[in-house]
Order: sequence, then C-alpha cells, then structure tokens
Amino acid sequence: MQKKTPSGGRAMGPAVFIRRFIQGTLIGLGAVLPGISGGVLCVIFGIYQPVMELLSSPFRNFRTHIPRLVPVLLGMAAGFLGVARVLSFLLEAYPDPSVCVFVGLIAGMLPSLFAEAGKHGRPAGAYVSLGAAFAAALALLLSLDSFIVDIEPNFAWYLFSGFCLALSVIAPGMSFSTLLMPLGLYTPFIDGISRLDMSVCVPGAVGALVTVVCLAKAVNYLINRWYAAAFHAIIGIVIAATIVIIPFPGFASASSAVINSACLACGAAAALAISRFNAKHGE
Repeated sequence: MQKKTPSGGRAMGPAVFIRRFIQGTLIGLGAVLPGISGGVLCVIFGIYQPVMELLSSPFRNFRTHIPRLVPVLLGMAAGFLGVARVLSFLLEAYPDPSVCVFVGLIAGMLPSLFAEAGKHGRPAGAYVSLGAAFAAALALLLSLDSFIVDIEPNFAWYLFSGFCLALSVIAPGMSFSTLLMPLGLYTPFIDGISRLDMSVCVPGAVGALVTVVCLAKAVNYLINRWYAAAFHAIIGIVIAATIVIIPFPGFASASSAVINSACLACGAAAALAISRFNAKHGE
C-alpha cells in the first residue's frame, strides 16, 4: 500500500524525486543560458501551472504544491548556481554548438507543448492568439537585438534585473538574458549571483519578489479563464524566442554546419526522450 502525502496524493519515490530534480536543473540552466527561458521549460515539463498557482496564492497552496515542487526548486538552484560557470565557459568557448543543443531541446519539446495547450480543446481563437503572440514577441526581440547600450550597474539596475528574471518564469519565452544583454547587465548580474554578492543578490531578489507579487495572480487568472488562448500564446512566444537565438552564421561553412546540425539533433533527441519519459512516468 502506497503512502499518502498530506495533500492526499501518492508519496514521492526516489525515481520521481530524481526526475523532478533533473527537470529543475534544466529549468535553472535555461534561466541562465542566453536566449533560453526557464518558464518555457516549466511549461514543457508540466509544472508551469502549479508554479503559478503557488506564486499567486502561496498560503492556500503551500501544503498541496510544495511537496511536488521541492525537488524542482532544489534542481533549479543547482542548475542556476552550480552549473552556471561551467556553461558560461562552454558558451564562451563553443557558443554556437552550445546554443544549438538548447535550440534542439526546445524544438523537440514543442510537440509536448502543443499537446499541453490543446488538452482542453483548440478553439479558432487559440491560433489567432498564437500568431499574434509570435508576431509581437518576434518584433520585440528583434528590436532589442538591434541596439546595444552600456549601463553602469547599480542597485536600481539590479532591481530591474530581478524583475526580468522573474518575468522569464512568469512569461514563458521571455528570456531575461535577452532583455539584459542589450543593456550590458547580463554578465555583471550573473557573475554577482554566482559569487553570492549581496549587493547583486539582494536587489535582484527584491525585484523578482515584487514582480511575482504584482504579476503572478494576473497570469494565473488568464490561464484559468482562457486556458487554450493563453497556452497557444506561450507557444507563439516560444517559437519566436527560439528563432531569434538560432546561430545562423554558424551554418555558413560545411564543417560548422555539420557540427551545429548534430548538436541540434542531439538536443531534439534528448527532448523527445524526456517527453516520452514524462508521458510514461508522469502523474
């Protein structure tokens, strides 16, 4: 006979804990990597809605949601803090192949994302939502990519960086690195967090907390009220964000094209394997 959690669900076994920890690690990596959104991976792994429910009503949902999300949160911390420096090295030494792996990962998980978006049906307005979100996100990301500004980091700008970090979870597809890189804030913010510099961590945490308090309830309401339209809009944002980060110049030569294509294929294969595992062992 299986043990019950306080919320009435099945107790979490070691395999489930490890799976969720790995998912959290990937979400943490996605939050760090340029152009990748941790929120996108939350959606793909099927934990976006419980995360939003917890953020929007933490006291009401604490007992029912925290047991499920603890390994995810631990994995996110490991991915964000523990592996960030290694990945920063890989992105600096092998930028195009590294990004291609994550592009393949996201592309390979799009079928699961479509399935999640359509589990309550696909009204015609859902595709309108997808197209509008895609066009708006692509225009915004391309406009941000068209200029580079150097700003002297300070308390106020780290508050803004925390806002962008929280936004990348609340609004899947909106990578905080995409917002911070054109302003020259991405590197000092990530370096400060990896070194646990309180002059960076404290304002960043305050900015993220304020963002969650202000926006989580609104986003959760949209999902509950217009599920299909909201999730199809997320798909539109995901596709736009993925297109923007593809390193097209890296396919110019035959040798680099082969390497980057292989990395894309590896990422897609890993994503499909994760999706199959989630379908087989999911709740």
